[in-house]
Amino acid sequence: MAERIEDIIEFRKKKLEALKAQGIDPYPSSTARDHTNAEALGDYAELFENKTKITVAGRIRSLRVQGKVAFAHIEDASGKLQIFFKADNLADKFKLLEYFDLGDFIEATGVMFQTKTEERTLEVQEFRMLSKSLRPLPSEHYGLADMEIRLRQRYLDLLMNPEVREMFIKKSKFWASMQKFLVDRDFLQIEAPVLEAVPGGAEAEPFITHHNALGRDFYLRIALELPLKKLIVGGYEKVFEIGRIFRNEGISTTHLQDYTQMEFYWAYADFEMLKKMLQEMYQYIIQETFDTLILTSSGVEVDWSGDWQEVDYFAIFKEHTGIDLDSVTDDQLKAYADSQHIKYESFAGRGRLIDLIFKKVRAKIPSTKPVFLVNQPIELEPLAKRDPKNPKVVQRLQILAYGTELGKGFGELNDPIDQRSRFEDQMKLRQQGDNEAQMLDEDYLEAMEYGMPPLAGFGVSERLFALLVDKSVRETVIFPPMKD
Repeated sequence: MAERIEDIIEFRKKKLEALKAQGIDPYPSSTARDHTNAEALGDYAELFENKTKITVAGRIRSLRVQGKVAFAHIEDASGKLQIFFKADNLADKFKLLEYFDLGDFIEATGVMFQTKTEERTLEVQEFRMLSKSLRPLPSEHYGLADMEIRLRQRYLDLLMNPEVREMFIKKSKFWASMQKFLVDRDFLQIEAPVLEAVPGGAEAEPFITHHNALGRDFYLRIALELPLKKLIVGGYEKVFEIGRIFRNEGISTTHLQDYTQMEFYWAYADFEMLKKMLQEMYQYIIQETFDTLILTSSGVEVDWSGDWQEVDYFAIFKEHTGIDLDSVTDDQLKAYADSQHIKYESFAGRGRLIDLIFKKVRAKIPSTKPVFLVNQPIELEPLAKRDPKNPKVVQRLQILAYGTELGKGFGELNDPIDQRSRFEDQMKLRQQGDNEAQMLDEDYLEAMEYGMPPLAGFGVSERLFALLVDKSVRETVIFPPMKD
């Protein structure tokens, strides 16, 4: 019969009290560690030859006491190291091992040698407890296969699954390489407020919070866009932010309510300059993070190298639906959506209908190479600039791979009169019940009226990283929000 967790905790507490009774502090505030496990192994030849005494520390991951000798493996962030205890070297202190369990943190001092099985090992001359664990590690008691437990108790997931720890190291490299790419090209990194009087820059339902000191409600930002573009009005030419945004909408394998996004804005840059830089940026980030430009996700291999092709939105839409967006009516769009069992709200406007239908089209676009999807209809983007050659489309690009969107860029709208008109159209949708339609932002419009230069903008979220490591976005967030 398996031991109850409560009994295990109680037994470990007795060991804890036994250590204290002997005058031993089971939670000292410092350690004399002078080598990581990796350094001890990497410097083995020199350490062994000189019989250098070193001190290591880490969590006990295995412990085998056999009479007057014992072997253990300890783990720190750099890796595992075997340590060897011999009663003849430790006298009465050897008996203290009975108070140690898997999961405890230990400090050990000694010299390096090699066992008969040729494992490089530390022969312990001194050791002490650094932290007594009260709960057993999952592998001891119940395992850690359930995804909900892994996400809810991420510290255990990291502890038991080295590949998860490695994934978050890669994620750190991912954002660091993106930041470096932009800073090296003279982009200024800024931090805009998370609380906004008017949420803008995207179509999404915001979270609302109350500011006690100011006595008013604020919204958690749903995008990084509008403050960055105000900075362009203020005279900066290249700005970006990597920050958290919040959208009060559904959870899926590719959507969260609280996630990291990068947006940049580039004055005097046109659409062609933007495409060229984005291709360079993605290739740089992927190479720096993964040491390759060929990655597989959901069984699809994508080669990110070379030049990427363009796909026309109107053409691909017609190819897969038979619908000509130049002439189709709203009623015809609804009829097609009904025939394909695509759900939409009663207040859904033309842009929302097109977008919902296109989500099924997007999955059919070949993705052995990334593509730039261009020439989207005006109804989809209230903040994008109209194409001067065709006023029915906007200057927007989407980077598509693995059947999904992995970044979106714009020739940004800088006409305040056109912008006001589009905000007013969005407000009509809100009055009809569309909580994701954009609010009219008078402060932003006033900034635009002082003059905004032509500019290009781009945004990408951590969904890109999730797809590149072939995981759901929830798995790649260190502590995702969970249900009670």
